[in-house]
Amino acid sequence: MPLYRLLQNGAFDPDAVAAMSAAFEETCRVLGLADRSDSLCNFVAQKILECARTGERDPTRLRECALKAINA
Repeated sequence: MPLYRLLQNGAFDPDAVAAMSAAFEETCRVLGLADRSDSLCNFVAQKILECARTGERDPTRLRECALKAINA
């Protein structure tokens, strides 16, 4: 899963990781991304990580952040 690979060098607590994971899974579901090796999955993971670095921990807002970046 792309998100976990990106988190290896991060310093996030377990609650933050759970929120990011939930946001990633939901974003991929909304986009119909079943193949986690799809480059769009990597983009989603990166955007969720960027949003989380600002302090956001709500999975819904993290998902919206990623979807907004895709639609931009």
